[in-house]
Amino acid sequence: MGQCLSGSRPCLDVPGRLLPQPPTPPPLVRRKLALLFAMLCVWLYMVLYSCAGSCTAAPGLLMLGSGSRAAHASPALATAPNGTPSRLPFRGLQATALTAGKEMAEGAASQEEQSPEAPDSPSPISSFFSGSGSKQLPQAIIIGVKKGGTRALLEFLRVHPDVRAVGAEPHFFDRSYDKGLAWYRDLMPRTLEGQITMEKTPSYFVTREAPARISAMSKDTKLIVVVRDPVTRAISDYTQTLSKRPDIPTFESLTFRNRSAGLIDTSWSAIQIGIYAKHLEHWLRHFPARQMLFVSGERLIRDPAGELGRVQDFLGLKRIITDKHFYFNKTKGFPCLKKAEGSSKPHCLGKTKGRTHPEIDPEVVQRLREFYRPFNLKFYQMTGHDFGWD
Repeated sequence: MGQCLSGSRPCLDVPGRLLPQPPTPPPLVRRKLALLFAMLCVWLYMVLYSCAGSCTAAPGLLMLGSGSRAAHASPALATAPNGTPSRLPFRGLQATALTAGKEMAEGAASQEEQSPEAPDSPSPISSFFSGSGSKQLPQAIIIGVKKGGTRALLEFLRVHPDVRAVGAEPHFFDRSYDKGLAWYRDLMPRTLEGQITMEKTPSYFVTREAPARISAMSKDTKLIVVVRDPVTRAISDYTQTLSKRPDIPTFESLTFRNRSAGLIDTSWSAIQIGIYAKHLEHWLRHFPARQMLFVSGERLIRDPAGELGRVQDFLGLKRIITDKHFYFNKTKGFPCLKKAEGSSKPHCLGKTKGRTHPEIDPEVVQRLREFYRPFNLKFYQMTGHDFGWD
């Protein structure tokens, strides 16, 4: 259709194609504009990612605590599969009259393991990046030991911007191995290039099948074991169970097969776990000692930054977690983070940590120290480190 040009002169019917048209940018200019927009998007992404890392690593004036991340966890992570960890066999030992009491105690402990304490909810920035990257099988695993300080270590490590870890214990290599590696990988958080994927399940250390299974996944997996005075660890283990089942037998009665003869009942898991040397033998058949780091649970309390320095070096990470990240909580009796991952308020490990131990007969404690002494000395030789428990 033509168009009418109005003015002082009569209206003329002029074809539309003869009217002036806005200039069309040449193809080269359009390509440059598209490239500039893409570069702007990449720059914005990198700025936000750097902010996420620095915000995670920077300490504030804030405690490590129970938190509420469990409410955000997927069902597969929030509830561990049913099952019982494999036990280390000790030939020649017979069941005692307290077998039922021991099973009751271990059942209560297993129930608590299936509802592990989860860390706090991630920050909005962390949530934004949770959809980025890819899910990888873990390159490092905290394999033990129960009541040694594994939860504290994992929460301390999560402050590092290059560490991504599952909050709940997957229990893949001891309870859910039949579900396959694809299922296991799907439990892991997404990571970007340069980040390490980790998990922690303390019962792996005492599971006979776990070393071969982890080696089959990757022979390069780095393994971390948090160990603690086995006598104190056994009492802490019992205290945890007692909090769930107040009707279980006394610690003293569970410790002995025959108290008058002073014969220790090594079939009780609280005692069995602390025979570290026997468990370590199975791991050294599948992994060289250089791929295992043994963290002192006692030093983790006295000097968390020093012990975290060793862990960061072992994992090949820059030493970002230092003294400035910690303060000592006198009520709990152990260190807390000034600023935990994704947290903006005071935060310590929750009420299930730092329970008051019951009074134990000093003679029983002394007998246990005598029982563990040769195993401890062998463990010192195997690891090349004297933990000072004797």
